[in-house]
Amino acid sequence: MHRTFPDWTTFCTSLPQIQAAETRIRSLIIETPTIPFAALGDDIGCSLAFKCENFQHGFAFKARGACNAVFSLTDAEAARGVVTHSSGNHAAALARAAKLRGILAHIVMPENSARIKLAAVRSLGVEPVLCKSTPAAREAMAQDVMRTTGATLIHPFNDARVIAGQGTIALEILRQCPDVETIIVPVGGGGLLAGTLIAVKSLKPSVRIIAAEPEWADDAFRSLQSGQIESVLRTDSIADGLRTPLGSLTFPIIHQLVDEILCVSEAAINEAMQQLGTHAKMIVEPSGAVPLAAVRQHRDRFANQRIVCVVSGGNRDDPTLTV
Repeated sequence: MHRTFPDWTTFCTSLPQIQAAETRIRSLIIETPTIPFAALGDDIGCSLAFKCENFQHGFAFKARGACNAVFSLTDAEAARGVVTHSSGNHAAALARAAKLRGILAHIVMPENSARIKLAAVRSLGVEPVLCKSTPAAREAMAQDVMRTTGATLIHPFNDARVIAGQGTIALEILRQCPDVETIIVPVGGGGLLAGTLIAVKSLKPSVRIIAAEPEWADDAFRSLQSGQIESVLRTDSIADGLRTPLGSLTFPIIHQLVDEILCVSEAAINEAMQQLGTHAKMIVEPSGAVPLAAVRQHRDRFANQRIVCVVSGGNRDDPTLTV
């Protein structure tokens, strides 16, 4: 299936834009550590390390894209405020970025968002606008708010500025782990994955980039197979941050550059969260545990490899969560 000659000119962002984003947001985000945990890879025969975005501001990688987008706005755009829709991590990240710039933020969130994520937005002085938990409902409500307020839409993933900001994670991984062979990234809307792909395939194309997603939210896997964006068929995976479909900007990047997409069960996600808690003493939200779940559920693909799993966030209602 693989694409030998990607058409880089069709992509919404580039390595220079990701590098510019890193400079722009350096003082606004944390350069998170990439930490090896041998015990989690020993039984598979691989070397496992974790890029700990659960240690980021807001306890999620979304701080990067939100800050890059907000601080890329002109003064005139910023004065009108910003609006987004998100299940939680981008919501809180955008509220924080807007607060840092001193502008208004309007946040649309699904009514079934995790309590901790709703609380995070409220703690930043923003009362979420609640909507039904479907992608269409989220988009429609955000458009209504945008028309009413004149605010600039900062999409949680289908925005070149957001994608560039998320790509800064990959720049850090390549510096911190120069011998990495495989990077595993959770995929929902695809902003993190797309930014990672642009950065890594530009700088070190031999590194394999594998996306991981829940079997209950397998639209990215189906999209890669069909060659077009497939819809989300259900919205009840415990990995709430991965329930969204790919975007028109993220899909072309993923379709041309990703090496593989692996799906994992709800039980495997829950087990991975528990293993990260037990062996790494980390609280990780379900979406952030999906890469480790992919390594363990598809272990035959990963023997003898040096792997970095991106732990995308740590916002979790209940650390004792079970399926």
